[in-house]
Amino acid sequence: MSEPPTAVSTALLTDHYELTMLQAALASGTASRRCVFEVFARRLPEGRRYGVVAGTGRVLDALEAFRFGPAELDALADVVDERTLAWLADHRFTGDVWGYGEGEVHVADSPVLVVEGTFAEAVLLETLVLSILNHDSAIAAAASRMTLVAGGRPCIEMGSRRTHEEAAVAAARAAYVAGFAASSNLAARQRHGVPTTGTSAHAFTLLHDSETDAFRAQVASLGTGTTLLVDTYDVAEAVRRGVEVAGPGLGAVRIDSGDLGVLAVEVRRELDALGAHDTRIVVTSDLDEHAIAALAAAPVDGYGVGTRLVTGSGHPTCGFVYKLVAREGADGGLEPVAKRSPHKASTGGRKWAGRRVVGGRAQAEVIRRSPDLGPDERPLLLPLVCEGEVVGREPLEAARARHAASVAELPVAVRSMARGEQAIPTEHA
Repeated sequence: MSEPPTAVSTALLTDHYELTMLQAALASGTASRRCVFEVFARRLPEGRRYGVVAGTGRVLDALEAFRFGPAELDALADVVDERTLAWLADHRFTGDVWGYGEGEVHVADSPVLVVEGTFAEAVLLETLVLSILNHDSAIAAAASRMTLVAGGRPCIEMGSRRTHEEAAVAAARAAYVAGFAASSNLAARQRHGVPTTGTSAHAFTLLHDSETDAFRAQVASLGTGTTLLVDTYDVAEAVRRGVEVAGPGLGAVRIDSGDLGVLAVEVRRELDALGAHDTRIVVTSDLDEHAIAALAAAPVDGYGVGTRLVTGSGHPTCGFVYKLVAREGADGGLEPVAKRSPHKASTGGRKWAGRRVVGGRAQAEVIRRSPDLGPDERPLLLPLVCEGEVVGREPLEAARARHAASVAELPVAVRSMARGEQAIPTEHA
């Protein structure tokens, strides 16, 4: 489904210095210089083999809602001068934005987003763009590793109670892009069309006079295809009671504590003995990609992931930066500019990116100063905004499909959760 633009202004979701830079540039006459900014990561988080671009659709929505109305201007009355306030009142982004398609894999130095416009209009987007892409891409990278090692078994996002309420919605969306099957978050369903699922918690069992009464109430209301939580008291006894109540057609059981691998084997044996051969086993409880990989040989049919997912599984940001790489020179053309700071140097000049793919397998990320790519290179930068108009909005399912195809191109070594170098090298041509 298509995602409509946000109605509430996003103009103040930024840092103070973006506005003071604008004021100084207006005063010096440099605000209207044409510029190119790029979003990239200098390096991948330690031990990660690849990253995943997510949040692109949210960036486009936020850009359309980047308007300074009366309320926003009032809030800035003692931040910037009258000239700057007048400029902001009339501001509309008129530049171009190019970017990696949402769901695409990235590595170090990948120019995942390129913003072209005047300095004034492009610099204002820095904080907003980075806050969305750094968060959503971190979640998607963690989710991608989890779905990769899950080996086709569905993963469910259930981390809403472990993060900020709005971050929870964004996390559910990003996880879905990276292959999660569903979420527990209903706002993600409403806003983005992410499938949702869920049945009951331990409180529901404790509410009733007996576990059997709780199971009867749940099955009567939700049907025999429901998922029963079986670790409130004794797991084996709960499995027997669950099948007694629902019959061998019981949809699933969920285990939320203990040694999940050992318990899954015991539960599978018990279910099969009771004739519930098709009843699935879902496990939850502080899972991450390493725990999921360790359960690969266990008779588990699905995973519910919360805390570790919504915190990026140890890397809550992916380190994207937003840097000026070219500006209008004296002759009217664009000239490269770059930082030379130790350990934070950047490469100047507008860039294009392609992924060299041979025999269906990615070989390298090739970063060029020209849009002319090599014969085996798949173009990565897509038009997202043209002269201020959004042209790159797409259904979330398209991003999900792109992610699956992009990961499938990577070397098979990425399936190992061992620390290592990035999956493919970055080449500057």
